[in-house]
Amino acid sequence: MTDDTGITRSILSEQVKGRLLKAILDGTYPPGARIVETRVAKEFGTSQAPVREALRDLEALGVVESAPFKGARVRQPSTEELLEAFEVRAILEGHGAVLAMENMTEAAFTALDDLTEAMRAAAEEGDPYREAMADTEFHRLIMRHSGNATLVRVWGTLEPFLRTYITIVSPGVNRRAVAERHIPITNAMRRRNPELIEETFRDHFAKAASALAEVWPERQTADGVDEPTGSDALPAVAFQP
Repeated sequence: MTDDTGITRSILSEQVKGRLLKAILDGTYPPGARIVETRVAKEFGTSQAPVREALRDLEALGVVESAPFKGARVRQPSTEELLEAFEVRAILEGHGAVLAMENMTEAAFTALDDLTEAMRAAAEEGDPYREAMADTEFHRLIMRHSGNATLVRVWGTLEPFLRTYITIVSPGVNRRAVAERHIPITNAMRRRNPELIEETFRDHFAKAASALAEVWPERQTADGVDEPTGSDALPAVAFQP
């Protein structure tokens, strides 16, 4: 029997996570700000359960940090931290793609093409969350085809969705260029040329890092910053249960 309650809560959790992530990255919830479950639940018109699940997901992404008896606060990654992860991802994904190249079927290549088109469509529609989801899934598909579970697990710890989302939503980033940067990857994979594949991944992440470095601000975390109030408060959004 399907657990409709569980499914509904999961959907609400994803919606809350998306809204909170946007609010964190646009500065509505600045670094160090507390995120109070009861207050967010009231503003979103939902129960605390999906808010709690959303905060757990955001903590796994590296956006939020929690401490016993202190609750959740916004964590702000530095430019250096973000760029270091891009450098490591270039190495990991280049190697993973070389392992994956012989395992990639025509169906897998079609899926890459579809995800690239999904990125392009999301960019045109101004939906950075969906664009980042498609972008991350593009890279995850290749990593999964590597057949190396350890590699996939280590890759996941680099918070690929978070860094992708941050890059996409940063002011000044050319959103149309995000999807286009993935086309050379698919072309290199189709040619099944190890040297070309690794070079393409290095170039891909170098361009992504360059785009992010130009626009990502180093925000200072102020001691004692609390949840936003007044005009900075997160606007109420009613989610239907």
